[in-house]
Amino acid sequence: MLDLLNDLLWSKVLIVALVGLGLYFSIRSRFVQFRYFGDMFRIFGEAFKHQPGHLSSFQALMLSVAGRVGAGNIAGVAVAIMLGGPGAVFWMWLVALLGMATSYFECSLAQLYKRAEPDGTYRGGPAFYILHGLGQRWLAVIFSILLLVTFGFGFNAVQSYTVATSLHDTFGLPTHVSGIALVLVIGLIIFGGIKRIASMADVLVPVMAFSYIGMALVVLGMNIGEVPATLALIVKSAFGLEPAFAGGIGAAILMGVKRGLFSNEAGLGSAPNVAAVAEVNHPAAQGIVQSLSVFIDTILVCTSTALIILLSGVYLPGSEMAGVVLTQTALAAEVGEWGRIFVTLALTLFVFTTLVYNYYLGENALSFFSEKRWLVQLYRVLVVCLLLWGSMQDLSTVFGFADVTMGLLALVNLAALFLLFNTGLRLMRDYDGQIKAGVRSPVFDPQAYADLDLDPLAWPRQGQGRDEAVVARDLSLQQR
Repeated sequence: MLDLLNDLLWSKVLIVALVGLGLYFSIRSRFVQFRYFGDMFRIFGEAFKHQPGHLSSFQALMLSVAGRVGAGNIAGVAVAIMLGGPGAVFWMWLVALLGMATSYFECSLAQLYKRAEPDGTYRGGPAFYILHGLGQRWLAVIFSILLLVTFGFGFNAVQSYTVATSLHDTFGLPTHVSGIALVLVIGLIIFGGIKRIASMADVLVPVMAFSYIGMALVVLGMNIGEVPATLALIVKSAFGLEPAFAGGIGAAILMGVKRGLFSNEAGLGSAPNVAAVAEVNHPAAQGIVQSLSVFIDTILVCTSTALIILLSGVYLPGSEMAGVVLTQTALAAEVGEWGRIFVTLALTLFVFTTLVYNYYLGENALSFFSEKRWLVQLYRVLVVCLLLWGSMQDLSTVFGFADVTMGLLALVNLAALFLLFNTGLRLMRDYDGQIKAGVRSPVFDPQAYADLDLDPLAWPRQGQGRDEAVVARDLSLQQR
């Protein structure tokens, strides 16, 4: 039953919905992801600024990248190439470029409809824009349940299994030892709250991503003469023009789109939960920053894995070597056996940050139902228990179940995005207009959106000084 549902969701419905809506959003927005591509880095530079006690846009971006960049960037890309051929990489690129537009709108809407919390932080995400934008509480509840089950429990157990197995294969470390280590480290972080999570991500995510990209650049430098032919192989295989893969164009499209969607998560409704917590001047600015995380995940990190595999000469059509073993073997063939250890350590870091990100998504979903402290503590205890359990299990059934709930999660979020798309365009045009008028850093004016159900404590009225507005908000929160 799980296989049947997964085939229906991922092979048919979601590919059409995610790619189709990504193209629709791109065209209607005049390809906002490309128009503001250069500005992503300017905004990124300003993203360090934030009020004391609040997350910066940079921290929210790092949390998002931490979640997007995971085991799928190493093992998932290898699986896509083995089952779909080199052409699968091209379709991963296409999905990412379209997904950047989807991510822009879902993260902008998450910022718009965010709510201020009594401790001065923010909460937001698809459940909040479904409730306050569409007025459909029942649909928001369904989304929150799916988010909690998929990320809070299912995917954390799967990630724990992945890293424990990798460490066992490379170092001979018993899986239960890896599980205990994960429980201790993750437990210390999650019981410290979101500020500690953000501080951890600030350091680990750049180190994790750029070290891996750096290793790929070393491999490229060692094989610089073969790079043009490898890129040509990817493009030709994508359209069935390469003789060795001529019959596999369907598999290339299917695997490329599926693995791309899993990897960058654009449209799945996970990243908006993190995007909403940042302190920004305009919702669209955070949408632009979050589009960059899709680019980093797929165009940079996934492409790094693909080039390592294809340039190594290890990959052969029809070979049964797959997953992380293929990536490890490919890098070892290029730089020696220590490359196998490097991949294992990189995978461990990738999974570690993803575990923390998944936990936060589950906590955000839980807060939609209740703010009771004992319930949050119970959730945290269940998470660490599942980490230990997951490290010692065969999780094929759990993974299949998580795939189904993740697919349903995407459908709910995409339906909401489509219905709220005009509001997203309204935000985009407001930002565009200010940029054209010469405003370097556009400011959101909630008085122009009085017809929407916005939180006045999250968006103080324009005209107040920034510090004055923050003081007024914090006072109102204390009174609440």
